[in-house]
Amino acid sequence: MPHGRGANSLKDKELYERMRDEGASKEKAARVSNAAAREGRRTVGRRGGESGSYEDWSVERLRGRAKQLGLHGYSGKRKSELIDLLRHH
Repeated sequence: MPHGRGANSLKDKELYERMRDEGASKEKAARVSNAAAREGRRTVGRRGGESGSYEDWSVERLRGRAKQLGLHGYSGKRKSELIDLLRHH
């Protein structure tokens, strides 16, 4: 039986939870925590991220990201609401 995606597929649940508490999206937290379990936290940390903080993004860019992720109801949201939507989808 194939395994579904979800909490059971997390390889480093502690890192996942910490990243979610810090505002990372579910997808990002899962991707990073699983990579850290597979390759080691030091390797993944060295690689780092390059997208920057959502607070530094324009509203247009935030809306584009929401569209890219297939989210709905973002067109009338303010910047803070868009950031919240992206972090908690």
